[in-house]
Amino acid sequence: MKKVLKIVGAIAAIVIILILIGVTIVSVRGIPSYPVEEVSFELTSTPESVERGRKLALALCANCHGDSETGKLTGQQMKDAPPEFGVIYSANITQDKTYGIGDWTPSELAYLLRTGIKRDGQYAPPYMAKLPKMADEDINAIISFLKSDDRMVAADPKPDRPVEPSFLTKMLCNIAFKPLPYPTASINMPDTSNTIELGKYLAMNLDCFSCHSADFKTNDFMEPEKSEGYFGGGNKPLNRAGQVMITPNLTPDQETGIGLWTKYKFVKAVRSGIKEGESALAYPMTPYAMLTEAEAGAIYDYLMTIPPIKNKVERVVYD
Repeated sequence: MKKVLKIVGAIAAIVIILILIGVTIVSVRGIPSYPVEEVSFELTSTPESVERGRKLALALCANCHGDSETGKLTGQQMKDAPPEFGVIYSANITQDKTYGIGDWTPSELAYLLRTGIKRDGQYAPPYMAKLPKMADEDINAIISFLKSDDRMVAADPKPDRPVEPSFLTKMLCNIAFKPLPYPTASINMPDTSNTIELGKYLAMNLDCFSCHSADFKTNDFMEPEKSEGYFGGGNKPLNRAGQVMITPNLTPDQETGIGLWTKYKFVKAVRSGIKEGESALAYPMTPYAMLTEAEAGAIYDYLMTIPPIKNKVERVVYD
């Protein structure tokens, strides 16, 4: 019996030592870096692409990178990020060449947006949106806007504040979250005459699924539909006061989702933030006025086709 206990004790000691070694490696290594692949991205900037890019940036970038003090995309503390990810600051993405992305090439920007790898090789953790499925035309539009003379991205020498990632973030970035592959073939825009196809494209590429699925940690950016609780709500982003704002169920379940909502009601809620005379949205979800009625309606059409999930989410209202 003593021999068995010694063996069990030895095994337990080895396991503990291995865990401690793993914890130490993750803590010291931090957010990993990867080789940067050289890609060729030819930017085609037109007034139309800049305007399209501004619209996409308002939907995807402004909430995180917008700074109320500067009125530009100079970065801020992301107080709505789950606290278990650490203390997060978004980067200055204005055209300042020292503190922003003014000297980044279109190819470097495209590589970051697609893969999550910065030009120095460091991986951008999961709180930064990755766009592996976005059409080439829209990637071009976003970069056109970032390189434009729009006031939101005019050079501003505001230094970035260093991110303080938690051990969980470091561990996830070393084990679970990896860079996404850069596309090897062209990605075309959706058929805008097919509202379900258009709605699916927007719901995935505007990152709607990321907040409205079960948990940021289980989202699948390569195959969003495989994300746990896809559009079933229950995720827990924070508002600016650090309070939990549980995301609603957007599946067509008639009891706990939006199965009984009309398209008009959905479109009005998404674009104006109003639902039957009351506020329908609360930060971090803000009105998507940049979407046309047709685009918001297409998202509704798509959501009505996904499998319903019975998940009752109680709306939280803070004083």
